[in-house]
Amino acid sequence: MKNVIKAAIEAGQEIMSIYEKDFNVEYKEDESPLTEADQKAHAVIEKNLKQHFPNIPILSEEGNQLTYEERKEWKEFWLVDPLDGTKEFIKKNGEFTVNIAFIRDGKPVSGVVYAPALGELYVADEEKGAYKVASVLNKEASQAEAMKLPIALPDGHVAKVVASRSHMSEETAAFIKDLEKVYEKVETVSAGSSLKLCLVAEGKADFYPRYAPTMEWDTAAGQSIVELAGGKVEVANEETPLKYNKEVLKNPWFLATTHSIHLL
Repeated sequence: MKNVIKAAIEAGQEIMSIYEKDFNVEYKEDESPLTEADQKAHAVIEKNLKQHFPNIPILSEEGNQLTYEERKEWKEFWLVDPLDGTKEFIKKNGEFTVNIAFIRDGKPVSGVVYAPALGELYVADEEKGAYKVASVLNKEASQAEAMKLPIALPDGHVAKVVASRSHMSEETAAFIKDLEKVYEKVETVSAGSSLKLCLVAEGKADFYPRYAPTMEWDTAAGQSIVELAGGKVEVANEETPLKYNKEVLKNPWFLATTHSIHLL
């Protein structure tokens, strides 16, 4: 994972060099924003991965959009979102990440989520499990303190839900209402990008119901961290994990949690 972490941190440095100054925002065909930072981070990650893993293909949000015919036989590949949370980047609230996941047979088996503005690095390693490295801003990742995930244990009386306070969907509101029948107190936690999944992996949130569109590159790295921290990311109303390299790269609705409870 050392080379993957290095790629994420170098991409983060490129992102921060643009974040700290004025920048232009373009818009893709789907009206999602795109900045120079997205493109530069992609170039850094692609260069690093091709150098160290020349035989493993790469699927990136900002790379060539390959057809299913071109990628359907892939057993292993890298799934990359060079800048997850471009809207958060534009708002300059720090809650954006670099996501790199390694997919094997449709499952994210390792990954890195790096929040360069926060100096927080999350890593899922098949052999070492999931951990968080804090203070990467001030130290090399190898020297910063690594904490095994989950850090916090769940409170049996309080349920913390990752959800938007300002744009909560009807389905998420219904999910929270059902939780209120089970727990004495339900609290809402807010975060941007794949940091929402990382909060679940840390134990700082118990549930992340995502009943809105996401793409495979949005979730793969975070899912690997949740699962190697002992949690799960499953299709809503089903006990099946999110799968990757589907014909259509859009995810179904899902629920990330460290609990066994299923609602909605």
